[in-house]
Amino acid sequence: MALIEEVHPEDKKEETAAENDPSEKPKAMPAETIDSVTGTTSTPSGGEENDSHGFETANECDVSDNDDEADQDRKQHLDDVVNDEETNQRALVQANDAKLEGNKLFGDKKYEDALLQYDNALQVAHELPSSSELLSICHTNRSKADLGLCYGSQIDSIVSFVNLTMHGKYEGTVKECTKALEINPSYIKAFMRRGEAHEKLEHFEEAISDMKKILELDPSNDFARRYVIRLEPLAAEKREKMKEEIIGKLKEMGDSLLSRFNLSVNNFKAVKDPNTGSYSVSFQR
Repeated sequence: MALIEEVHPEDKKEETAAENDPSEKPKAMPAETIDSVTGTTSTPSGGEENDSHGFETANECDVSDNDDEADQDRKQHLDDVVNDEETNQRALVQANDAKLEGNKLFGDKKYEDALLQYDNALQVAHELPSSSELLSICHTNRSKADLGLCYGSQIDSIVSFVNLTMHGKYEGTVKECTKALEINPSYIKAFMRRGEAHEKLEHFEEAISDMKKILELDPSNDFARRYVIRLEPLAAEKREKMKEEIIGKLKEMGDSLLSRFNLSVNNFKAVKDPNTGSYSVSFQR
């Protein structure tokens, strides 16, 4: 049997009054909006929920301050980069000017002054990040000035000065050219200057090696080819002299030891076998 809810007339009147009273209607929720850039949704605040009254909140102020600091850091970094680039450019110009002045002084046979200019250029260029080409040129030109000092001394017939300083200057040429080649291993002029200095020091094997390196880089270089042809007999002659010196020293050592037995190296004769190329030693009084 179904239950029938009893409705009193007073309850019916209260419901009708509530429906007709506009103050009792539920408040509408604010509509959400979608940001077209970020795709995020936001709900506008109203009434008691918005305490800022149009002013930035504490979090918003922090974000704004951080953005300003980041902008300042980026600007400072950019200024530093520009200043470094300008400084490097000025230094590169200064080094190049010193190199050109050194070339001019070298052409006037003012070798000491040329050396000073090349040294100035090297001191500046060594501090620059992108000056490898200038460095190699300066080292080579400086070595050429060292070489010029030797030639100049010979021309002036200052024999004592040549005897005391010529080898030191040529060794300086070898040193500077080697530095240039460490920076630029394909720098032909550095090989050429170093080879010439090696010849003056009678390092014929080393001079030939430098000229052959030039021919590897430039097979059509006739100067290097003629240089090798000219130096090979000198190198062979020096090898023979060194061999004779070594044999002479060994003979002296042998005689010193054999003298205790009233013998000398001359009591022993080495005979080469033409078939095998080996040696046999025979004793004779």
